[in-house]
Amino acid sequence: MDKITDEKTDTKEIESFGEIGIEDGLAEKLKAAGITKPTAVQTQAIPKILEGKSILFQSETGTGKTLAYLLPAVQRKEKTIVISPTIELSSQIKSQAQLLGTKAGLFVGGAPIKRQIESLKEKPEIVIGGPARILELYHLKKLKLGEYGMIILDEVDRLLSPELRDETVAIVESLNAIKKDSILVACSATISKSTEKILRDAKNGTEIETVFLPPEDVLRKRISHIAVFAERREKIDTLRKILAAEKPEKALIFTSKIDQVANIVVKLKYKNVEVEGLHAKTDKVTRKSIIDKFRSGKLKALVTSDLASRGLDIPNITHIIQMDLPSNDDFFIHRAGRTARAGKTGTNIVIGDEYEMRKFSALEKKLKIFVTPKMLFKGKLITPREDGDGSGTGGQA
Repeated sequence: MDKITDEKTDTKEIESFGEIGIEDGLAEKLKAAGITKPTAVQTQAIPKILEGKSILFQSETGTGKTLAYLLPAVQRKEKTIVISPTIELSSQIKSQAQLLGTKAGLFVGGAPIKRQIESLKEKPEIVIGGPARILELYHLKKLKLGEYGMIILDEVDRLLSPELRDETVAIVESLNAIKKDSILVACSATISKSTEKILRDAKNGTEIETVFLPPEDVLRKRISHIAVFAERREKIDTLRKILAAEKPEKALIFTSKIDQVANIVVKLKYKNVEVEGLHAKTDKVTRKSIIDKFRSGKLKALVTSDLASRGLDIPNITHIIQMDLPSNDDFFIHRAGRTARAGKTGTNIVIGDEYEMRKFSALEKKLKIFVTPKMLFKGKLITPREDGDGSGTGGQA
């Protein structure tokens, strides 16, 4: 039987990485990056991985899961394979690994495999990529699984979705067959019973400790939810006015329709708003350039389809603006969860017509969030008064 723990331990007294077993050299690298105190998930997961345990841990988005597995992997000097479901997340993991001073390689589809085969000759300590490309390199006998003592599955729920499951499970089973004492670490914001069973079977019954971190309730406690009414034809102009009124440090703008990404970008640029667009059809080079620009802060507003609603961890996103409500409630949660990360607060604005406002009202009750209706008045986003006079910010409508 797997050991299941529900971690409710108060971790406020943990003030340094040294207290959870991280060596001074790694702690100094974190300090140089402005990271001095471990998060709850890091406090619970790191000591277990340092001990060599296979674990499956669940924690909300923005709680520091990447460093929770990278730090012990680097400290153990364990050659590691990290599998993730998207190119963006894989790139971010590589950046975090390099922050810790370890040699990491990126192996994803859409890039020349010959170049990746050459980079394997440089013997990276951490191999990061999508399941299909990692499995392809193994079948080509270019990636020798026997050299790796740890395998990490980030966003494991997505990796075990129907389209990625076969390749992911094949890698875990192959490594387990070659190296039975290999460590398996898997994490996600959501973990189902089927996920636990699939991983246990792939590890051929090896004990996997499951750790559930208590929810921080980011959606309710750290995100301000705002509803702004606009007819469909007026939405883009309303978006422009909101950007001018709020002056966000970084705004991530979502639309469910891929073809609307370009339309929004064109119309905003026509009004001299500096903005770029990102969707599933964006080529890899352009996509990386846009994300790097947004990450650095040179670009303040990014319009995207739901491609970026999961796994994209950009620091200091202050505003999420949703141009529609997605059909799947989980997509709403993952969109909103791109802000208020690492203990910060954020704002989630939904621009909707009458139908969407009713839908948002129902979602408010379902998710137990508090939504404030607001309107644009004289260049500001204000709470309308009950008497209908928009000149003040008195009572809530």
